[in-house]
Amino acid sequence: SFDRLENEDYPAYTMGRAAEMLGTTQGFLRAIGEARLITPLRSEGGHRRYSRYQLRIAARARELVDQGTPIEAACRIIVLEDQLEEAQRINAEYRRAAESGSPPVS
Repeated sequence: SFDRLENEDYPAYTMGRAAEMLGTTQGFLRAIGEARLITPLRSEGGHRRYSRYQLRIAARARELVDQGTPIEAACRIIVLEDQLEEAQRINAEYRRAAESGSPPVS
């Protein structure tokens, strides 16, 4: 169905296609998988499949590595950036709730 094409979490891309789209190697994708930055889904045949969301994360990792950051550090930076973004989102919800006098929605 076409709905899957709109779903950014749908594992639509093979490892080869993902590496080609990112301009990187399949080894790079394996490395960020081993660092647990992303966990590709597996096809019935056991092949790695990546979503658009995972490709965005991999692109950010590649950007950091291209700037000279070791891959493990790049993965940790991305995880911390994500945690910070989530904490800021939660804080904003609490601020809005405090200003309106209603409990925050999680």
